[in-house]
Amino acid sequence: MSDSSSLDFPSAQAILTSESVEAHAAEIHGVLTGLVSAGFEFESSDYIAMVNDMLNNAEGLPVRVKSLIKDMYSDIWQQILDESYSFQLMLPDDDDSIVERGHALSKWVEGFNLGFGLQQTKTTTFSDDVKEVLADFVEIANLSDEMEEDEDTEQAYFEIAEYVRISALLCFTELGAPPEPKDKEATLH
Repeated sequence: MSDSSSLDFPSAQAILTSESVEAHAAEIHGVLTGLVSAGFEFESSDYIAMVNDMLNNAEGLPVRVKSLIKDMYSDIWQQILDESYSFQLMLPDDDDSIVERGHALSKWVEGFNLGFGLQQTKTTTFSDDVKEVLADFVEIANLSDEMEEDEDTEQAYFEIAEYVRISALLCFTELGAPPEPKDKEATLH
């Protein structure tokens, strides 16, 4: 598993750009988080094919991009299962422009909605909380890129990003499929 300090937005975006893959790192992270939050099984590796179809018209991803996606997936699971709620959205740093960060947040939520939708079936029923999150995420994905560089916008961005982060955890708590412990005898109850 990769060290999460090396798996950040600038590094991930640099790999995508250097491999000529026209994708947004935040969107890919969102897709993977959406899959995981909607009940995608840890042991399944179908996520690679799903992202490949989304990014590259199923033409095969460069090795570095495939490795990045595997690292993201592993990192998401590690963070989302952490009892201290260390899960974080993969977004640009705070010193990037609010327009860039707002666009990335919108892309992350679009990706989450896509990944979540890919994992759902028509028979899946959601709690009112999850229904509300999904409705809110549709609105957040459509936020305007026309943002002012001011304190109010910064505060709103922070609050929306935190809401999205907590909402993804809520979806996982309700619908996620945590991996089974390898040794059930050693599990504490």
